Amino acid sequence: MAQEPRIGVLYSRVRVEEKWIFAAMEGRRVDYERLDDRQISFDLTNPGFWQRFDAVLERSISYARGLYALKTLNSWGIKTVNTAAVAEACGDKIATANALSAAGVAQPATAIAFTPESALEVIETMGYPVVMKPAVGSWGRLLAKINDRDAAEAILEHKSVLGSYQHSIFYFQEYIQKPGRDIRVLMVGDRVLTAIYRKSPHWITNTARGGEGEICPIDPELEALCIQASRAVGGGILAVDIIEHPDKGYLVNEINHTLEFHTAQPTSGVDIAGVIVDYVIEVARGRVETAVTRPARGA
Repeated sequence: MAQEPRIGVLYSRVRVEEKWIFAAMEGRRVDYERLDDRQISFDLTNPGFWQRFDAVLERSISYARGLYALKTLNSWGIKTVNTAAVAEACGDKIATANALSAAGVAQPATAIAFTPESALEVIETMGYPVVMKPAVGSWGRLLAKINDRDAAEAILEHKSVLGSYQHSIFYFQEYIQKPGRDIRVLMVGDRVLTAIYRKSPHWITNTARGGEGEICPIDPELEALCIQASRAVGGGILAVDIIEHPDKGYLVNEINHTLEFHTAQPTSGVDIAGVIVDYVIEVARGRVETAVTRPARGA
Protein backbone atom coordinates (compact mmCIF):
# COMPACT_ATOMS: atom_id res chain seq x y z
CA MET A 1 0.00 0.00 0.00
CA ALA A 2 1.45 3.38 -1.04
CA GLN A 3 2.44 5.72 1.77
CA GLU A 4 0.24 8.78 2.10
CA PRO A 5 2.10 11.99 1.20
CA ARG A 6 3.21 14.42 3.88
CA ILE A 7 2.53 18.09 3.13
CA GLY A 8 4.09 21.21 4.62
CA VAL A 9 2.18 24.51 4.63
CA LEU A 10 4.44 27.55 4.86
CA TYR A 11 2.56 30.59 6.14
CA SER A 12 3.09 33.97 7.83
CA ARG A 13 -0.22 34.50 9.55
CA VAL A 14 -3.39 32.44 9.81
CA ARG A 15 -5.80 34.46 7.69
CA VAL A 16 -9.19 33.23 6.58
CA GLU A 17 -7.61 31.51 3.54
CA GLU A 18 -5.22 29.55 5.75
CA LYS A 19 -8.09 28.56 8.05
CA TRP A 20 -9.96 27.20 5.04
CA ILE A 21 -6.86 25.39 3.75
CA PHE A 22 -6.13 23.81 7.13
CA ALA A 23 -9.78 22.75 7.42
CA ALA A 24 -9.62 21.19 3.94
CA MET A 25 -6.42 19.33 4.90
CA GLU A 26 -8.04 18.01 8.05
CA GLY A 27 -11.28 17.14 6.30
CA ARG A 28 -9.30 14.99 3.87
CA ARG A 29 -7.18 13.55 6.71
CA VAL A 30 -4.01 14.79 5.07
CA ASP A 31 -0.75 14.30 6.97
CA TYR A 32 0.38 17.92 7.07
CA GLU A 33 2.47 20.29 9.16
CA ARG A 34 2.07 24.02 9.72
CA LEU A 35 5.32 25.94 9.13
CA ASP A 36 5.37 29.52 10.43
CA ASP A 37 7.88 31.45 8.32
CA ARG A 38 8.70 33.65 11.33
CA GLN A 39 10.08 30.64 13.16
CA ILE A 40 11.66 28.38 10.55
CA SER A 41 15.23 28.45 9.28
CA PHE A 42 17.24 26.61 6.63
CA ASP A 43 20.65 25.02 7.03
CA LEU A 44 21.69 25.20 3.40
CA THR A 45 24.09 22.28 3.77
CA ASN A 46 21.60 20.01 5.53
CA PRO A 47 18.11 19.51 4.06
CA GLY A 48 17.33 16.68 6.46
CA PHE A 49 14.34 18.22 8.25
CA TRP A 50 12.72 19.28 4.98
CA GLN A 51 13.08 15.93 3.24
CA ARG A 52 10.16 14.62 5.30
CA PHE A 53 7.80 16.55 2.99
CA ASP A 54 6.55 15.27 -0.35
CA ALA A 55 5.38 18.78 -1.19
CA VAL A 56 5.26 22.21 0.45
CA LEU A 57 2.46 24.73 -0.14
CA GLU A 58 3.77 28.30 0.09
CA ARG A 59 1.37 30.82 1.69
CA SER A 60 3.82 33.47 2.93
CA ILE A 61 2.64 37.06 3.05
CA SER A 62 6.23 38.21 2.47
CA TYR A 63 7.30 37.83 -1.14
CA ALA A 64 10.97 37.66 -0.11
CA ARG A 65 10.46 34.99 2.55
CA GLY A 66 8.31 32.88 0.25
CA LEU A 67 10.65 33.23 -2.72
CA TYR A 68 13.85 32.29 -0.88
CA ALA A 69 12.14 29.43 0.92
CA LEU A 70 10.97 28.10 -2.45
CA LYS A 71 14.41 28.57 -4.01
CA THR A 72 16.00 26.61 -1.18
CA LEU A 73 13.43 23.82 -1.21
CA ASN A 74 13.55 23.47 -4.99
CA SER A 75 17.36 23.37 -4.91
CA TRP A 76 17.00 20.25 -2.75
CA GLY A 77 14.52 18.71 -5.18
CA ILE A 78 11.54 19.20 -2.87
CA LYS A 79 8.29 19.86 -4.72
CA THR A 80 6.55 23.12 -3.97
CA VAL A 81 3.33 24.85 -4.92
CA ASN A 82 4.09 27.11 -6.55
CA THR A 83 7.69 26.67 -7.71
CA ALA A 84 10.35 29.30 -7.14
CA ALA A 85 10.44 30.02 -10.88
CA VAL A 86 6.70 30.79 -10.89
CA ALA A 87 7.01 32.96 -7.77
CA GLU A 88 9.86 34.90 -9.33
CA ALA A 89 7.91 35.43 -12.55
CA CYS A 90 4.77 36.61 -10.73
CA GLY A 91 6.10 38.42 -7.67
CA ASP A 92 7.98 41.03 -9.69
CA LYS A 93 5.74 43.02 -12.04
CA ILE A 94 8.58 43.65 -14.48
CA ALA A 95 9.32 39.92 -14.69
CA THR A 96 5.60 39.26 -15.21
CA ALA A 97 5.37 41.83 -18.00
CA ASN A 98 8.43 40.37 -19.70
CA ALA A 99 7.03 36.82 -19.49
CA LEU A 100 3.68 37.93 -20.88
CA SER A 101 5.36 39.89 -23.67
CA ALA A 102 7.56 36.93 -24.65
CA ALA A 103 4.46 34.72 -24.85
CA GLY A 104 2.45 37.27 -26.82
CA VAL A 105 -0.16 37.71 -24.07
CA ALA A 106 -2.25 40.88 -24.32
CA GLN A 107 -1.42 43.37 -21.55
CA PRO A 108 -1.53 47.14 -20.99
CA ALA A 109 1.21 49.27 -22.53
CA THR A 110 4.11 49.02 -20.08
CA ALA A 111 7.49 50.72 -19.69
CA ILE A 112 10.34 50.93 -17.19
CA ALA A 113 13.03 53.53 -16.57
CA PHE A 114 15.99 53.86 -14.19
CA THR A 115 16.33 57.58 -13.52
CA PRO A 116 13.84 60.38 -12.80
CA GLU A 117 14.84 62.09 -16.05
CA SER A 118 14.22 59.06 -18.26
CA ALA A 119 11.08 58.24 -16.27
CA LEU A 120 9.69 61.69 -16.99
CA GLU A 121 10.35 61.14 -20.70
CA VAL A 122 8.47 57.83 -20.53
CA ILE A 123 5.49 59.51 -18.85
CA GLU A 124 5.38 62.33 -21.38
CA THR A 125 5.56 59.81 -24.23
CA MET A 126 2.81 57.58 -22.81
CA GLY A 127 0.61 60.60 -22.06
CA TYR A 128 -1.34 61.63 -18.98
CA PRO A 129 -2.75 60.09 -16.94
CA VAL A 130 -0.31 57.22 -16.40
CA VAL A 131 -0.10 54.66 -13.61
CA MET A 132 3.13 54.11 -11.69
CA LYS A 133 3.53 50.97 -9.59
CA PRO A 134 6.24 49.44 -7.42
CA ALA A 135 7.87 46.50 -9.19
CA VAL A 136 7.26 44.40 -6.07
CA GLY A 137 4.13 44.98 -4.03
CA SER A 138 0.56 43.87 -3.44
CA TRP A 139 -2.85 44.91 -2.12
CA GLY A 140 -2.92 48.02 -4.32
CA ARG A 141 -0.31 49.81 -2.20
CA LEU A 142 2.00 52.55 -3.50
CA LEU A 143 0.10 52.89 -6.76
CA ALA A 144 -0.07 56.37 -8.23
CA LYS A 145 -2.21 57.80 -11.02
CA ILE A 146 -0.15 60.68 -12.37
CA ASN A 147 -2.37 63.28 -14.00
CA ASP A 148 0.06 66.02 -15.06
CA ARG A 149 3.71 67.07 -15.22
CA ASP A 150 3.71 68.75 -11.80
CA ALA A 151 2.52 65.53 -10.17
CA ALA A 152 5.04 63.51 -12.18
CA GLU A 153 7.98 65.65 -11.07
CA ALA A 154 6.89 65.53 -7.43
CA ILE A 155 6.36 61.80 -7.20
CA LEU A 156 9.55 60.99 -9.12
CA GLU A 157 11.52 63.14 -6.69
CA HIS A 158 9.90 61.39 -3.73
CA LYS A 159 10.66 57.96 -5.17
CA SER A 160 14.27 58.85 -5.98
CA VAL A 161 15.12 59.77 -2.36
CA LEU A 162 13.26 56.99 -0.53
CA GLY A 163 16.41 54.87 -0.34
CA SER A 164 15.33 51.38 -1.42
CA TYR A 165 16.79 50.18 -4.68
CA GLN A 166 13.28 49.13 -5.73
CA HIS A 167 12.19 52.77 -5.61
CA SER A 168 14.88 53.63 -8.16
CA ILE A 169 13.21 51.37 -10.73
CA PHE A 170 10.28 53.19 -12.30
CA TYR A 171 7.50 50.97 -13.65
CA PHE A 172 4.64 52.45 -15.68
CA GLN A 173 1.41 51.24 -17.26
CA GLU A 174 -1.04 53.07 -19.42
CA TYR A 175 -4.07 54.29 -17.51
CA ILE A 176 -7.19 52.45 -18.65
CA GLN A 177 -10.66 53.82 -18.04
CA LYS A 178 -12.18 50.70 -16.49
CA PRO A 179 -15.95 50.12 -16.24
CA GLY A 180 -15.78 50.51 -12.46
CA ARG A 181 -14.30 47.03 -12.02
CA ASP A 182 -11.60 44.56 -12.89
CA ILE A 183 -11.71 40.76 -13.03
CA ARG A 184 -9.89 38.25 -10.86
CA VAL A 185 -9.69 34.76 -12.34
CA LEU A 186 -8.70 31.85 -10.09
CA MET A 187 -6.74 29.07 -11.80
CA VAL A 188 -5.26 25.68 -11.05
CA GLY A 189 -3.03 24.50 -13.87
CA ASP A 190 -4.96 24.97 -17.10
CA ARG A 191 -8.29 24.91 -15.26
CA VAL A 192 -10.22 28.12 -14.64
CA LEU A 193 -11.99 27.60 -11.30
CA THR A 194 -14.03 30.77 -11.10
CA ALA A 195 -13.89 34.51 -11.67
CA ILE A 196 -15.18 37.55 -9.84
CA TYR A 197 -15.56 41.20 -10.67
CA ARG A 198 -13.90 43.51 -8.15
CA LYS A 199 -16.06 46.61 -8.22
CA SER A 200 -15.30 50.06 -6.84
CA PRO A 201 -15.97 53.71 -7.72
CA HIS A 202 -12.23 54.28 -7.08
CA TRP A 203 -9.79 53.56 -9.90
CA ILE A 204 -8.06 51.02 -7.61
CA THR A 205 -10.47 48.08 -7.39
CA ASN A 206 -8.54 45.65 -5.14
CA THR A 207 -10.74 44.13 -2.45
CA ALA A 208 -7.95 45.01 0.01
CA ARG A 209 -8.76 48.63 -0.83
CA GLY A 210 -12.52 48.30 -0.48
CA GLY A 211 -13.52 46.72 -3.78
CA GLU A 212 -16.60 44.47 -3.63
CA GLY A 213 -16.85 41.05 -5.21
CA GLU A 214 -19.47 39.90 -7.69
CA ILE A 215 -19.55 36.73 -9.76
CA CYS A 216 -18.14 37.11 -13.28
CA PRO A 217 -19.22 34.81 -16.12
CA ILE A 218 -16.35 33.05 -17.87
CA ASP A 219 -16.55 33.30 -21.64
CA PRO A 220 -14.23 31.39 -24.03
CA GLU A 221 -12.11 34.48 -24.75
CA LEU A 222 -11.48 35.15 -21.06
CA GLU A 223 -10.70 31.50 -20.39
CA ALA A 224 -8.26 31.24 -23.31
CA LEU A 225 -6.42 34.41 -22.29
CA CYS A 226 -6.01 33.23 -18.68
CA ILE A 227 -4.71 29.82 -19.76
CA GLN A 228 -2.22 31.56 -22.04
CA ALA A 229 -1.14 33.85 -19.18
CA SER A 230 -0.77 30.96 -16.74
CA ARG A 231 1.43 29.04 -19.16
CA ALA A 232 3.55 32.15 -19.76
CA VAL A 233 4.66 32.24 -16.11
CA GLY A 234 4.92 28.50 -15.54
CA GLY A 235 1.44 27.52 -14.32
CA GLY A 236 0.27 26.27 -10.96
CA ILE A 237 -2.20 27.88 -8.56
CA LEU A 238 -2.63 31.46 -9.73
CA ALA A 239 -4.90 34.49 -9.70
CA VAL A 240 -4.92 36.32 -13.03
CA ASP A 241 -6.09 39.92 -12.83
CA ILE A 242 -7.78 41.21 -15.97
CA ILE A 243 -8.64 44.73 -17.10
CA GLU A 244 -11.37 45.35 -19.66
CA HIS A 245 -10.01 47.88 -22.13
CA PRO A 246 -12.77 49.86 -23.92
CA ASP A 247 -11.16 49.19 -27.32
CA LYS A 248 -8.74 46.27 -26.90
CA GLY A 249 -10.91 44.02 -24.72
CA TYR A 250 -9.38 41.79 -22.07
CA LEU A 251 -5.82 42.61 -20.96
CA VAL A 252 -3.75 40.80 -18.31
CA ASN A 253 -2.84 43.31 -15.63
CA GLU A 254 -1.04 41.15 -13.05
CA ILE A 255 -0.66 37.53 -11.94
CA ASN A 256 -0.54 36.53 -8.27
CA HIS A 257 1.23 33.32 -7.21
CA THR A 258 0.18 33.33 -3.52
CA LEU A 259 -3.42 34.13 -4.21
CA GLU A 260 -5.94 35.45 -1.75
CA PHE A 261 -9.52 34.23 -2.15
CA HIS A 262 -11.36 35.51 0.91
CA THR A 263 -13.81 37.27 -1.41
CA ALA A 264 -13.81 34.83 -4.34
CA GLN A 265 -14.70 31.70 -2.35
CA PRO A 266 -17.91 32.93 -0.68
CA THR A 267 -18.90 34.98 -3.73
CA SER A 268 -18.52 32.09 -6.19
CA GLY A 269 -19.50 29.22 -3.91
CA VAL A 270 -16.49 27.29 -5.22
CA ASP A 271 -14.44 25.43 -2.60
CA ILE A 272 -11.17 27.03 -3.71
CA ALA A 273 -9.29 25.89 -0.59
CA GLY A 274 -10.35 22.31 -1.24
CA VAL A 275 -9.23 22.45 -4.87
CA ILE A 276 -5.86 23.88 -3.77
CA VAL A 277 -5.38 21.04 -1.29
CA ASP A 278 -6.35 18.42 -3.88
CA TYR A 279 -3.85 19.92 -6.32
CA VAL A 280 -1.02 19.90 -3.75
CA ILE A 281 -1.76 16.25 -2.99
CA GLU A 282 -1.57 15.42 -6.69
CA VAL A 283 1.79 17.24 -6.94
CA ALA A 284 3.07 15.33 -3.90
CA ARG A 285 2.02 12.03 -5.46
CA GLY A 286 3.76 12.89 -8.72
CA ARG A 287 0.55 13.02 -10.73
CA VAL A 288 1.10 16.66 -11.68
CA GLU A 289 4.35 17.60 -13.37
CA THR A 290 6.32 20.53 -12.01
CA ALA A 291 9.77 21.86 -12.82
CA VAL A 292 11.08 20.16 -9.67
CA THR A 293 11.86 16.51 -9.12
CA ARG A 294 13.10 15.10 -5.87
CA PRO A 295 15.07 12.01 -4.86
CA ALA A 296 13.21 9.18 -3.19
CA ARG A 297 13.10 9.08 0.59
CA GLY A 298 16.25 7.57 2.04
CA ALA A 299 18.23 8.13 -1.17
